[in-house]
This record gives sequence, C-alpha cells and structure tokens, in this order.
Amino acid sequence: MSPLHCSIFGAGAWGTAMAIHLNRMGHAVTLVPRRLEQALALTRDRENKERLPGRALPPTIQIGFAEAPAMIDAEVIFLAAPSQGLRALARSLAPAVRARVEKPLCVTLCKGLEAGTLLPSAAVVAQELPEVAHAVLSGPSHADDVSAGNPTALVLACEPAAKEAFSELSAALSDAHLRIYLSTDVRGVELAGTLKNIYAVGAGLCDGMRLGDNAKAAYLTRCLSEMVKVGMCLGGKPETFYGLSGFGDLVATCTGPWSRNRTFGEHLLSGKTPDALVAAAGGVVEGYTATRAIHDLCQKEGLDAPILAGIYAVVYEGASPKAVVQALMMRDLKSED
Repeated sequence: MSPLHCSIFGAGAWGTAMAIHLNRMGHAVTLVPRRLEQALALTRDRENKERLPGRALPPTIQIGFAEAPAMIDAEVIFLAAPSQGLRALARSLAPAVRARVEKPLCVTLCKGLEAGTLLPSAAVVAQELPEVAHAVLSGPSHADDVSAGNPTALVLACEPAAKEAFSELSAALSDAHLRIYLSTDVRGVELAGTLKNIYAVGAGLCDGMRLGDNAKAAYLTRCLSEMVKVGMCLGGKPETFYGLSGFGDLVATCTGPWSRNRTFGEHLLSGKTPDALVAAAGGVVEGYTATRAIHDLCQKEGLDAPILAGIYAVVYEGASPKAVVQALMMRDLKSED
C-alpha cells in the first residue's frame, strides 16, 4: 500500500507516539500541537520533553500549528485530544473538513465519555464532523512502548458500513511492531476504554493500601466480571470486554507504573484532594471524570456495580478506602458461575 498522508491533532504522549510509529512505517506525518509554544518547542528540540521525554522526533515528521494547512493533503486524521477536549477540537476542524471534496478518514485516540452529555467519542465526532467516516483506536497502548517499537496489539472499531475502508487502514497501520485488529462494536470498545480507567483508579488504591498480590488478583478478576456486566447492559458485546480494549487494557492500566489513573488512585492515600492530584498530572486523568460519568449512567439504568460505586464513594464522597474494601469483602456470598 502507498504511504498515507496523516495528520495528528494533539501532541500528548499518545499522539506523539503515534506520529513516531507512522513515520517509522514510511507514512507522511504532520503532528499538530494545541499550543503554539509547544509547537515551537517540538520544532526546536525534536523531542516532546513534556509528554514523551527521551523519544526523538525524526526530522521527517512535520510540526504544524495552524489546522487548515495540516488538513489539505491529509488522508487520515487522528484526534488525540483528551475526551473532555474532543468536541472543541472536532469543531475547530469542521470548516477545513467541509472544504475538502474528498473527506479524510478520522480516528480518535481518547478513552472516556464527555462530561455532562455522557457521550463517547464516536457520538461527539458524529455531531461535529458528520461528513467523515470515524473509527476508535483502543487497547493496551502505553505510549513509550509504541514509540520504542515494542510489540503492541490494538483494536480499531468502526461502524459496519465503514468496515472496508477501515480494514484497509488497519493493514496500513500494522507492522511487526504494531498489530491492529478490526471490530464493529464501537459502543463496546469505547465503554471498555472508559471502564478500565475507572478500575485503574481502584487498582491504585489497592497499591496505596499495600493490600498484596492476592487482593490485586481478586480485584482485577472481579473488575473484569463487572466490566462485562455493565458494558453489556450499556450496549456493548460481551466478547469485546474479554478482548484487547477490555481485559488487555485493564491489565495494562491497572498494573503499569506509568498509568496516570493507577497513580492517581495510589496518591489519593496521600491526603491530597482529587482536584490537586489531577492538576499535578497535567489536568488529564480520564478515570477521574469517567468515574462520575459511568456512575451517573449506572444510576440512570438501575445497574448494580459495587466496585464502581466504591471507587465513586472514595473519589467524590470522601469515603475511607479501607471502609470501602471492607464493605466489598462483606457483601453477601454468591456463586461465581
């Protein structure tokens, strides 16, 4: 397949890592940061010292700032904003998209629901960029591993009508370093990516309380069970939650020392407020906002999700983590079948 012209909007760790991967494959890449000062720093340093230190940006990766020029030749656009900033990014790109006769394919890289509307990225993009075919890239995707070329497997989810186009794209993005599977369960993939961030906060609480390996293993197992239950009730397919975007990403995010969500949960034991911890993490802890969003959805749908409820109680109601753990351990016994 011929090299693609790819524009990545958002130069966080994941957007930068994707730029490095695509460049390594021979695709033409333009990386477009949100802030002018970041664009200048990337141009000067050829390294994202703020978000992905230690990984050089090859000279063939173009650094842009103005969105319209980066859209002119783009065959694929990657939206690498956090879920809470996705709508603003998509809306800012809309005029350039509408000016194109041939519309680019669109791939979102964020994991989470929009606060207030409780909409996933696919719905947000459908509202703001209805002209484009859209897919979601998800799964265990530690940015440093991807930029280093370490083996990684992800899932690209699109609507059935766009399957042919995104099947070709998944092949164009896959190589010996990155393997991409295709799914048509967009709802399930997005729910899995949202839920695992919440459970990672709880995993951090387990680590912070030093509950041990037995507790962590039991926690992950019961999180998967709850993820499947909640995800199916909210519209996802069960097999999705056992796959890369579900179980795979759950393991990575709940165990990786690099995980912002896991670290956020661990640091909740320090006595600092959640808002202070989010600010210290650069304002992006998807599990923090996702906890409220999914809790609200569960309340609305009448879903019993005790682990999610416990994490919500700690994060938003100031409940004692030890008391929540004890309450979970003392729930009525039942069969695992």
